[in-house]
Amino acid sequence: MPSYTGINHLAMVTGDMDRTIRFWRDLLGMRLVAGLGGNGYRHYFFEISDRDMIAFFEWPDVEKIPEKDHGVPVKAPFAFDHIAFGVDGEDDLWDLKDRLEAAGFWVSEVIDHGFIHSTYTFDPNNIPIEFSAPVAGVDLRRQPKMLDRHPGRIALEGPEPQPGHWPSVERPTPDDQRIIFPGEGTVFAGGTDTKA
Repeated sequence: MPSYTGINHLAMVTGDMDRTIRFWRDLLGMRLVAGLGGNGYRHYFFEISDRDMIAFFEWPDVEKIPEKDHGVPVKAPFAFDHIAFGVDGEDDLWDLKDRLEAAGFWVSEVIDHGFIHSTYTFDPNNIPIEFSAPVAGVDLRRQPKMLDRHPGRIALEGPEPQPGHWPSVERPTPDDQRIIFPGEGTVFAGGTDTKA
């Protein structure tokens, strides 16, 4: 199995990169660590933690998504509900709530979910956001719990990946065929940018 390190980046979309930078960098305090741009778009990355980022494409004709409350079911094609950011503790959670309210953004009350305390808001693009602080003594990563009253058979197999349900790799890619094609971001590693 692969060894995951976190979410390298979530890729979102905005029609107003300047307002997006003001919110994510200046209000929430996430560093703007990379920016790419070309004909008709920009792609900027903000640091969440030492391993995780959130990125935004700016597309000039994109429209904001309709505001939809976190966790409320919809009947339509849909793939995304909200982003939940972890914070170190309660003080960080209250600091974010105070900052957002002072800036005129709607923010929910702090909600106790048993293993986390959370508050909810929306960014300027109507992207639903949750901020969550851990509850002392409750660590679902170390001690997973299944409290669904009617879990499916597959969920009852437990938290660990179950072997034998997907085909085995019969022919791994040989080292001499592991070719990495250049992308626009090669300029960050000292490559040349071929796009205007």
